[in-house]
Amino acid sequence: MSWFEKLKQGLTKTRNVINDKVDALLSFTKTIDEELYEELEEILITSDVGVSTTTKIIEMMRKKVKENRIDDPSKVKELLKEIIADILDNEKHSVIPKSTPAVYIVVGVNGVGKTTSIGKMSHYLKQKGYKVMLAAADTFRAAAIDQLEVWAKRSGVDIIKHQEGADPAAVVFDAIQAAKARGVDILICDTAGRLHNKKNLMEELRKINRIVEREYENAYKKTFLVLDATTGQNALNQAKEFMNVANVNGLILTKLDGTAKGGVVISIANELNIPVSMIGVGEGIEDLQEFDPKEFADALF
Repeated sequence: MSWFEKLKQGLTKTRNVINDKVDALLSFTKTIDEELYEELEEILITSDVGVSTTTKIIEMMRKKVKENRIDDPSKVKELLKEIIADILDNEKHSVIPKSTPAVYIVVGVNGVGKTTSIGKMSHYLKQKGYKVMLAAADTFRAAAIDQLEVWAKRSGVDIIKHQEGADPAAVVFDAIQAAKARGVDILICDTAGRLHNKKNLMEELRKINRIVEREYENAYKKTFLVLDATTGQNALNQAKEFMNVANVNGLILTKLDGTAKGGVVISIANELNIPVSMIGVGEGIEDLQEFDPKEFADALF
């Protein structure tokens, strides 16, 4: 199955909410009027696009309808697709580093699929020809270290780890030295996801960032936040919280398969102004791929 087919399949439930309802609405609508806008608003909100993003979409639609003097309701769907692609930025924000060596710090609360995403991301980058290494800096849970080790083996990449309870910054320090010695292109660091203990998390991330700045000054740096799409608008709130403790500049959205809340991708892109870099639509190692806004809008309809 091609990636686009997987994406389409993963977005089935969201598409059923948006696409099918829009089709049903347009099938008996004769004019573009206030009632049509209100119905569209309701469809978007129920697919987790969020209130403020929905308001923006409807405003953009009113403007385009007026400017282009559109009076045929059948053109509304294409317009909607166009607007969504625009909001999603229409630009691919690649997970491929602009230069090497590179250090990726990955953050996210426990349970969102953070460790799994790191494993799949390392596989993806290795397939692209990069030498990748993992740092198990989520030392808060032994399970996180073990899980990352399993993914390292599966992806065929090296891993640097310490014992449970070790200082995360010390793991990152050792990983940087090992990455330099072994000529690694991309070092990916897992971190603890204890958002409820924000002060500790903030300190931990600051310390890790200080080590990276000091020990790997010339490295290309990026912080990715992993979010679980099935949590809908909660994912958006989580992202806002994380932006207070970390300099997030890329998003990874997991579990888009089997959820009717795929609309949250549009909401996140609009409200956070942080690009979505990768999306996951399945359990397999190949099921985390780079996010293409136009492809996503196409699959949604």
